[in-house]
Amino acid sequence: MSEKQINPKLVEAIGYFGSFLSCVTFIPQVYLTWESKNVESLSLLMILIVNFSCIVWLTYAYLIKSKPVLVANTIVLTLSLMLLYFKLTF
Repeated sequence: MSEKQINPKLVEAIGYFGSFLSCVTFIPQVYLTWESKNVESLSLLMILIVNFSCIVWLTYAYLIKSKPVLVANTIVLTLSLMLLYFKLTF
């Protein structure tokens, strides 16, 4: 019984789509916080965990040379660092 080969371009496209969705999830919160300057409901612990998680994912992506994971986590880390900045300054 032979297994069907999965198209590598399809796999990469799925990776980039997942990366895109991961990035998009933070944009509304960053925008809302920027506009309202209200950080009371932002969890500092959640922001710190996301930042640490992104650093771990970036390390992993670098080691396995996974561009989709690297791109997504660079963007998510940037957005999460913005939320951290807002939390500490607003």
